Amino acid sequence: MNDKRPVRIILKEQAKAEFEKLNKIVGKQQTKGITNSEEMKLLKAIKQKSDLIKQNPLYGNNIPKKQIPKTLTTSNLFRVELTGYWRMLYSLEGNQIEIIAFVLYLVDHPAYDKLFGYKRK
Repeated sequence: MNDKRPVRIILKEQAKAEFEKLNKIVGKQQTKGITNSEEMKLLKAIKQKSDLIKQNPLYGNNIPKKQIPKTLTTSNLFRVELTGYWRMLYSLEGNQIEIIAFVLYLVDHPAYDKLFGYKRK
């Protein structure tokens, strides 16, 4: 993408709460001397993928409009796979000055399936 506008990442309600919860867990683990946990790997993956989105806002897999859950009031949705079968869902908005990536959800696989109405076989 040759767009020179800066990209800003904003965590929305669910994503912000999940990120803060994850940060607290990792902080407690670090005070106990834990250096490598699933939560630490997930937090690192979120930060890495956010950096990739800043470099290229179209980095994630584009979810077709007809598959976007009706509960989400957005016209575009992208999915990024994280460690441990977690997913980060984000939407893009832009103007002449900047592009904003709104991270809507940070969810594990069962929550992702539920959000999209996928049934287990």
